[in-house]
Amino acid sequence: MVVLSQSQASIVLQTKNTHLVLTVGNNHRLYQSYLGARLTSPGDLEKLSGGREVYLTGGMENQFEPAIRMVHADGNPSLELEYASHTTEQKENVSYINIILKDPVYPVKVQLQYRGYFNEDVITCNATIQHHEKKPVRLTQYASSLLHFNAGTYWLTQFHGDWAREANMVDEQLTNGIKNIESKLGTRTNFYQTPAFFLSLDKPATETSGELIAGTLGWTGNFQFTFEIDQRNQLRLRSGINPFASDYTLNPGELFTTPEFIFTYSNQGKGQASRNLHRWARNYAVLDGKSPRLTLLNNWEATYFNFNETKLIELFDGAKQLGVDLFLLDDGWFGNTFPRDSDKAGLGDWQENKSKLPNGIGRLVAEATKRGIKFGIWLEPEMVNPKSDLYQQHPDWILRLPNRAVHLARNQLVLDLTNPKVQDFVFSIVDGLLTKNLGVAFIKWDCNRSMTNAYSAYLKEKQSHLFIEYTRCLYKVLDRIRARYPHLPIMLCSGGGGRTDYGALKYFTEFWPSDNTDGLERIFIQWGYSYFFPANTMAAHITSMGKGQSLKFRTDVAMAGKLGYDIRVNEFTPQELQFSQEAVTTYKRINDVIWQGDLYRIISPYEENRAVTMYVNDKKSKAILFNYILNVRRKDIFTRVQLQGLDAQKKYRFKEINLFPGTKANNPDNDKVFTGDYLMTVGLNLTPGKVLSLTSNVYEITEE
Repeated sequence: MVVLSQSQASIVLQTKNTHLVLTVGNNHRLYQSYLGARLTSPGDLEKLSGGREVYLTGGMENQFEPAIRMVHADGNPSLELEYASHTTEQKENVSYINIILKDPVYPVKVQLQYRGYFNEDVITCNATIQHHEKKPVRLTQYASSLLHFNAGTYWLTQFHGDWAREANMVDEQLTNGIKNIESKLGTRTNFYQTPAFFLSLDKPATETSGELIAGTLGWTGNFQFTFEIDQRNQLRLRSGINPFASDYTLNPGELFTTPEFIFTYSNQGKGQASRNLHRWARNYAVLDGKSPRLTLLNNWEATYFNFNETKLIELFDGAKQLGVDLFLLDDGWFGNTFPRDSDKAGLGDWQENKSKLPNGIGRLVAEATKRGIKFGIWLEPEMVNPKSDLYQQHPDWILRLPNRAVHLARNQLVLDLTNPKVQDFVFSIVDGLLTKNLGVAFIKWDCNRSMTNAYSAYLKEKQSHLFIEYTRCLYKVLDRIRARYPHLPIMLCSGGGGRTDYGALKYFTEFWPSDNTDGLERIFIQWGYSYFFPANTMAAHITSMGKGQSLKFRTDVAMAGKLGYDIRVNEFTPQELQFSQEAVTTYKRINDVIWQGDLYRIISPYEENRAVTMYVNDKKSKAILFNYILNVRRKDIFTRVQLQGLDAQKKYRFKEINLFPGTKANNPDNDKVFTGDYLMTVGLNLTPGKVLSLTSNVYEITEE
């Protein structure tokens, strides 16, 4: 570790293709002097100076959005931060830079933390704020980072939506003023706005060209990205927790650490930025990101709340027939005083319903084990129904406004996780279930309710801490769970894609992108999320949703993520059952390429009535290509497709797989051998003959 003085003013963070250079000015403030493509000559780095202040403060001469604003104990609403020192450390692939900034008048210290992941070209940054005044201070702004850009024009790609239509992609040119992407949901990150974006410089970026950064935030709560263009056409990007209704009273000596802003720079378009994030996520950010995942059959669409022990055990046979790894029991298995026969009762009472499951979860685990499959279960431990024993016994454990009518969403309320007793309760739900039933091998953790009319009896006069403390306390519970069960697969669900962030994914193995499993809709939903999250994190289930869509089409769409089923297997025709069995076998054979390979989005469904993507393994010896035809119109003309990511010098066999029984590949290039150069330069016709709506192909491309 090296400690540098102010006279050694240049601070350089380097990844394989990126440089971030910070310098100290004559006024002792810290400036961002460069962020962009890696400079090859050390002499060029030495010439860099000036720029914009790295962590702009409020209350001084700055007239734009600050990274930090503090009101001191004496009422002074200003802060000045001067460079004091920094340390650098290299541990294998990761560079660590910690920079200390101090106020020359008040005993306030801010530590900026940067992490550079060399091979992945990913940088993370956040801040830790501390003071030693005699009384508490008030924080009204506390960004994770502030980045500066100077380009002719700026183009923002954001992702928005609603329940069942998550991650819709929209491009727009930014103009002078402020553009915010933010949420105020409390328990969840995403609903209307997804916490991820592309910022392109000078022109809109494509998959393969353009200069940009891709950014996201590691925080499972209210977030805010602010894009501000000033009078000189310079852009400031501020990221972090949304300070809405969240002034924070910071006690002397207390540490306030912001979540990590995660970004990657690319001058080769969105595709390269996406692959950078995927590699980083699998290596560092997602629980067991390099490990295999479980395929599963869920009972929800087969039974909803209407099941009993006998019916569930019969469904185990469907899982065994399919050849999946696990059966997942969904909502409806708990509650006795208030049976969970609908979503109106039972949440909070996590005991097996004696009528439905007279022999408990243990019997189900044993019966699944007999059939050679694992058993998993659904929980929503942060929530409560008014019709529950928990609600009646602990009214002080619930977030609700005094002197106001109770506001329900999905017939439920949120437990107050800021209360340590509630944290213990939530941990005990999971720990008790797993201790009592040793064979439980998977959990689906749901969160169907955002915060409204929220008030914490535990926090008392510190209500402005609620949004922040709830997320912190969720992490405390998850830390306890992971300390005891470090590798248990847990799916992160939140009324669909409500928790799609890397703050949570370090505790979870996958997330549920949407309750909408219509194959056509899922192409767009998975397309949006695929920019920021690797395939092994995106649970993609085959269901009966999707009018006019074949089982093959729905299966081919789900295969591009982490495959699962939520369907009535006993209603399959013999051919559908055979196809599904073969599809599971095929998926298990090829899923390492999909889960760990580089993703290339070749034809966008936003640009044509088809979508083409492919995954290529590290050795460029195998690729899996997905070809989806959407709703075709007479105007559509589908040209040849140039593949990407292969080795131009290698030879590859191109072969269609995952065919429905009784059908044959109709592509004239099927089972032929081509050079990588030919496939990437000349390309292939993936739509020979008559093009039919809502059809699909999966091709395996293997080195000869």
